[in-house]
Order: sequence, then C-alpha cells, then structure tokens
Amino acid sequence: MTRKLPLFTGLILVACLLATFFGLPSQSFAQETQEDYMAVIYFTGIGCQNCARTDPMILEELSGEYPNLIILEYEIYDLEQNAPVFEEYSRMYDTGFDVPLIIFGKEQYLSNAGQISGNMRNSLNDMDYNQVALIDGSSIDFQELDLLSMPGYLKIWHQNKIAMKMGPEGDSALLKSLILEEDLTETLKGKDYIPIEPETVWLSGKDVEFDNAILVGDWVFQWNGDRMEIAPPVAGVALPGLETPPHDAVRHNVTLAKIISLALVDAVNPCAFAVLILLLTAILTYNPGNRRSLLLAGLMFIAAIFAMYFIYGLVFIKFFQLIQALSTVKVYLFNALAVAAIIFGILNIRDSIRYKPGGIGTEMPLLLRPKMQALIARVTSPRGAFITGLLVTLFLLPCTIGPYVIAAGILSVFDMMANIPILLLYNLIFVIPMLVIVGIVYLGLRGVKDVEEWKNRHITKLHLVAGILMIFVGVALLMGWV
Repeated sequence: MTRKLPLFTGLILVACLLATFFGLPSQSFAQETQEDYMAVIYFTGIGCQNCARTDPMILEELSGEYPNLIILEYEIYDLEQNAPVFEEYSRMYDTGFDVPLIIFGKEQYLSNAGQISGNMRNSLNDMDYNQVALIDGSSIDFQELDLLSMPGYLKIWHQNKIAMKMGPEGDSALLKSLILEEDLTETLKGKDYIPIEPETVWLSGKDVEFDNAILVGDWVFQWNGDRMEIAPPVAGVALPGLETPPHDAVRHNVTLAKIISLALVDAVNPCAFAVLILLLTAILTYNPGNRRSLLLAGLMFIAAIFAMYFIYGLVFIKFFQLIQALSTVKVYLFNALAVAAIIFGILNIRDSIRYKPGGIGTEMPLLLRPKMQALIARVTSPRGAFITGLLVTLFLLPCTIGPYVIAAGILSVFDMMANIPILLLYNLIFVIPMLVIVGIVYLGLRGVKDVEEWKNRHITKLHLVAGILMIFVGVALLMGWV
C-alpha cells in the first residue's frame, strides 16, 4: 500500500533537495568571490624614464579597465627604504634588477617598459584572479592579507582609491574594506580615522590628485568622488615620518656600469695627458736628472686634480638635486643627459676621423693653452705642482666636463653620502693613466718626449674609444639599460 506524504512534508523535502542542489554551487561561488581579485606587485622609480611610460598605464588606465585589479606599488628611487624590498623580491623571484617590474608570482613577471606595455593586458586577460606574491616566495589572497605585515612603504591602488603606508600602525581589516568596498560612509561608521587634506601622489613624469583623504593609523587613504558626510579635514595634521633610508646599494649597482664608462672616457682624454706632460717637462727642465722631484711633483699635481675634481663632483650633484624639485624634471633631465652623452660621443668620433686640435667639447680650446702653459712653466717644486694642479683644473674643465656632468646627473637621484664612494671611484679611474705616466717616466722606462710622441700617435684612437663609450652611455640612459 502506497503511503502518501502530506503536502507540507513534500514541500519541505523539495526545498531540502533544492538547497542541496544549489548549495554546492553557492559555496563554490563564495570561494570564487573570495579569490576574484587580481593582485600584482609593481616596482617603479620616480625619475626613471621607462617608468614614466608604464606608470600612467599601470596605476591609472588599467585600474579603470579591470575593476578587480589591485596594484601593490613599491617606489624605489624617492622611497629608498623600499630598495631592500626590491632586492629581496628580485632574488626570490629571479627577476633581475630592471625597473619597472611587475611580479605576478613564481616565474611570472614582466620587466622593462617594452614587456609591460606589450604584454600586461594579455596577462590580465588570461587570468581570473591572482594572489599577492609575498617576499618569501609564497602567495596569499588579497582579502586574507595582513597589510601591516607587508615590508617597506607600499601604495595600494584600486580603481579610484589609494592606500599609502607611512608607518607601522594601522587597521588592516578597515583598510582592506576601504580599498574594496564602494560604500565608504558605511565602512567608516564607528571607526577611528582623521579627515585630512589630500596629498599629491607623484608618479614618474606626472602627479595624481585626489579629492578626499583620511588618516587611518599610519596609513593615508585617498579617493576620488563626492566627499562623504564626515568631519571636515583637520588642518595641520602631521603625517607619520618615514624611517631613515638605508644604504641604497641596489640602485648604485644598476648604475655602476654607466659611471665607470664615463670615468673611462675622462681617463683617456688626451687633454689631461697633455697637461701632465707639460708639467713633467717643466720639472725636468728645472731639475734635470732629479727623478725624486719629478715623482713628488707629479703625485702632488695629480692629488690636486683628484681633490678639486671630487669637489666639483659634489657641486654638480648638488646642483642637479636642487633642480629636481618636480618629478617631471627628473625624466627630462635623464633624457637631456642621454642626448648630451650621444652628442659628446659623436664629437669624439668626429675627432678620430678628422682630427683638429682644440675640438669643441673634446679638447682644451686653443685660446686657453698659452695661459695654461705659462702657469705650468713656473712650477719648480712639489708644493708648486700642487698649487698649480688646483688652478689647472679650471683649464681642464672645458675638455673633461662633459662626461663628469653626465655622471653627476645620474648620481643626483641618490643620497649625497651614498654618492661619495662612487665619486671617489670615478676620480680614481680618471687619474690612473696620469699615475701610470708618472710611474713610467720616474722608472726611466720612457722619457717625457716618448710619452708625448705616443700620445700624438694615438690621439685619434683615444678619441674613438671615448666616442664609443659616450654613445654607449647615452643609449643606455635612453633605453634604461643597466
């Protein structure tokens, strides 16, 4: 005998079956919602000309095109505190030290402006979500990430919002809600925050303005759109201070090849050789056969040139730092330095093909040579050689200043104290050939006349080497090569 179920009981069973049937997809959907954000790590640098090509695309355009894209940005030029973070990420993910750099995860990254501009959209189109790549090589969903645990001073971009870490304190859960939620008024109800005036956010080559800003612990959160119904900005609120920048060896490492190349250009400059030969001739004329006087005078002369050029380098670097108040200037500065290097290179190659003494930008002008010769001719002692060396640097500058100014411009993006070892290395390379000449003459391996004849025979080759090196540096600056 068939027993009929009451209608109410049947409805309950049907409801249970429907709940069971749709429950699994619902759970799956919840999990998908939890992981549907595409988070990427982005390393950039204010003043990097290649970064100026990618910053607007990554931090502005793509945020509008991909509503679920979250960009965790580390700027490493102005915020030198982020340089160690860049180094650790580069080592962990084996990316090299190129900026700009996008890291998706293990063996998934894009470096340099060409790769990023050409492949970033394709990479995003091929993924449904992406977890945050952590500095230890692991990854985690953005919604589960403890923002306070992230190293360095990062900026988090999402649509028309930005959260900027200024210190160790903050509310990770609140910050993530502000970044992800649309109704910020509801999110901030009952929360601790301070309304502040919006801060300009600098990118490489431009800046971004926001309409609203609040301080959440040591984090500045800014967004565009209508102001919420919150208290007006509190005037005079001091933002949390950043820690003292660490040694920026990472950035100097990626610049060292350019600096050494420029130093080599100065080192093979025939102008410096000619001045030293004049000095040695004057010393030998006054003290014939006295090698000790020749050695001491030569060393004192070189020491004076080394000291004065080091001071000039500090002055040049400081000058460039003063004119870089705006980030846009940095981009134009590097482009101008690159063009100048290429021009100096072409001028040197011109002199290697058709040599003419006193070439503009490559040798000491003929007008200055008689005055310099008269000054050097009066040198009779090591003390006089040192004093003369200090003065002679003014005559040397017109033919050696090109590479040195370009090197100073490159180094101007670094802290002055961190520049001192690099500047010492540059000037050591610059005077090494002069030290070699003094040593050869002192040991009697060659006479002063022999050295002068060697210089005259090979002067076009010296200009050719200098030209090739200068063009290499110029192209490297334009292309952003290491």
